[in-house]
Amino acid sequence: MNATRPLSPFKHLRQDVPAGLVVFLVALPLCLGIAFASNAPLISGLVAGIVGGLVVTLISKAPLAVSGPAAGLTVIVIDAIDALGSYELFLAAVVVSGLVQLGLGFLKAGKVAHFFPASVIKGMLAGIGAVLILKQIPHAFGFDGDYEGDFTFEQADGRNTLSEIPYALGHYHRGATIIAMVSLSLLIFWPKIAAKIRATAVPAPLLVVAFGVGLNYAFEAASPALSVREHLLVGVPITAGLGDLFSSLPRPNLSMAAMSQWLVWKSGVVIALVASIETLLCVEAVDKLDPLRRSSPPNRELKAQGVGNVVSGLLGGLPLTAVIVRGSANVYSGAKTQASAFSHAVLLLGTVVAVPGLLNQIPLAALAAILLHVGYKLMPLSLFREMYREGWSRIIPFSITIAGILFTDLLIGVGLGLCTSVVFVLHAHISHAVRLRQGDIEGSYVMRLGETVSFLHKPKIREIFDNLPEGASLSITGDQIRYLDDEIADLIRDYKSTAAERGIILDTSGVNLHDPKLSGPHPTLPASNIPPADEHVS
Repeated sequence: MNATRPLSPFKHLRQDVPAGLVVFLVALPLCLGIAFASNAPLISGLVAGIVGGLVVTLISKAPLAVSGPAAGLTVIVIDAIDALGSYELFLAAVVVSGLVQLGLGFLKAGKVAHFFPASVIKGMLAGIGAVLILKQIPHAFGFDGDYEGDFTFEQADGRNTLSEIPYALGHYHRGATIIAMVSLSLLIFWPKIAAKIRATAVPAPLLVVAFGVGLNYAFEAASPALSVREHLLVGVPITAGLGDLFSSLPRPNLSMAAMSQWLVWKSGVVIALVASIETLLCVEAVDKLDPLRRSSPPNRELKAQGVGNVVSGLLGGLPLTAVIVRGSANVYSGAKTQASAFSHAVLLLGTVVAVPGLLNQIPLAALAAILLHVGYKLMPLSLFREMYREGWSRIIPFSITIAGILFTDLLIGVGLGLCTSVVFVLHAHISHAVRLRQGDIEGSYVMRLGETVSFLHKPKIREIFDNLPEGASLSITGDQIRYLDDEIADLIRDYKSTAAERGIILDTSGVNLHDPKLSGPHPTLPASNIPPADEHVS
């Protein structure tokens, strides 16, 4: 399905609204956890999630991406609040970040998204899936030493992503563990059961939440020791309505921002650059998950994110990006259009304003089960087999991206995968642009130069020259050359005297050394010296 012919949101509400409900359940604890981790008011995370769904969705043309506060910005937010001295001044920096993103969108900086290799994008999806699974296991067992929404390897509780798991198993909560196990079973088996009893309209995550709340009430009545207490439940701030919510929101201190322009702009630019890269990566990844293979316009997405961050900053919210966890949950829940992201934000706003007390009855173990299920879908075993079959140039960047995300963070992991991919590209470029084969006569060799031969090929050409046996003959051909670096031309000319001293006959008539930037084949190239294009070269 082409991006120029989008599906109508009004024709797919049957799929989009249930998907939005699932995204809402996933986003709720993450919004709160990221705000807590950022040393910001809890309500600021919810504001960012609501703005991401209501504002960004209306401007963006990414059909399945979902925006909100991102774990990848946590450290940057903490540093910016500390540097600026107050959350109100930080909000001014969030507004600035939105203006910068708008500028990047109009400058068409979104084209950078097209430079990320597919192996790195798939590695990013699998890496996020691995982190989700490892981070949610302690929550599923009722151990919450680390806050929900933390994606860093080294944790605030003194342990790390891996060491937290055995510690959690030694301090598990029986009631929470039962809720998580029942929830996972429902997520796995409900689709088949629903198909048989014709109840496919009931999404499994909604059933999970209902069963989680119901089980906890049953535990309280029958066996209080199993019941899940307040610190293991969702903790939405209680408000008395929309007016109370609006009046409780912090506001950007624009007058102070005018006095601290340098610090505000510096923080805003940093937030904008990191948020933009993370958004482009996530949108690209969600597009790859889209069954309809639609393509999102990246420059339009930067503009939408810019407007979203301006609005979020003005309303007291955290900076936002497109978020892969919410986007992937959206895809796997059967969403078709942007109506799902919009409906998730409506649910966030409505429940926070109208029934926050009801939300606070949801066990975190039930939500952890939903995230475990999403994590598994992001890294199926078939994906690893597929990447392995495609060769080392794919599986190695893929694996390094996963490891980088697991042990550092999203951007560093992607950066490591990208650098590894570049190494493979350079290796392929160097290997195929200069090829050597034996000639028809014993002791004769033909070195064929490709379309582009640059200084990167000097080591290989030197190695060929140095390893030629004395008395051999070497013919250099360049029938496909479009660009020959001056340094390579100099290297070949300089080798002539060395070749003569070693009794090597050097024929350079097949390449124009006087005009290295020659375009097209050399007119005097001996046809007999041209090896077939498909011939194996040793």
